[in-house]
Amino acid sequence: MDRPRSDNPVLEAIYSRRSVRDYTPEPVPRELVYEIIRAGTWAPSGLNNQPWRFVIVQDEEKREALAKLTRYGEIIRRAPVVIAVFVDRDAMYHEVKDHQAMGACIQNMLLAAHALGLGAVWLGEILKNADAVREVLGLPENLELMAVVALGHPKHRRQTSSRKPLEEVILKEYW
Repeated sequence: MDRPRSDNPVLEAIYSRRSVRDYTPEPVPRELVYEIIRAGTWAPSGLNNQPWRFVIVQDEEKREALAKLTRYGEIIRRAPVVIAVFVDRDAMYHEVKDHQAMGACIQNMLLAAHALGLGAVWLGEILKNADAVREVLGLPENLELMAVVALGHPKHRRQTSSRKPLEEVILKEYW
């Protein structure tokens, strides 16, 4: 099924964004990484507590250490930069709301990367080794790993995806 098309730039970005796992070796400018993180920080959070924290990892040795902690290590190795995304448990006020805010933050980051012509993928399988990730990055226990976002210039744009029709996901309608 073809993706929906829209003249609205926000909807078009949502419909055209794809998870990108292959990158060119070209480095990602620091300013673009900061812009992607800035977009993440504009996600909504309960009480505007903004519980997100980030670690930028371009260093090859650190990326290799992270790569060894996930079965998707090749993605981390190929990405010129990764961003480890954490929730600060000391800044949290409600478990569910704060975790929802973190999902919105990460989605904003993925959309920003796409809007800037970069490719990104949300890696979650690494969460099974969250303590080891925190150790590799030298972080305290109050920081809980939410994801690692791999980021780079896409090697290609052939990614495809599909979605279930609305009839399958809308349970009821009370107009």
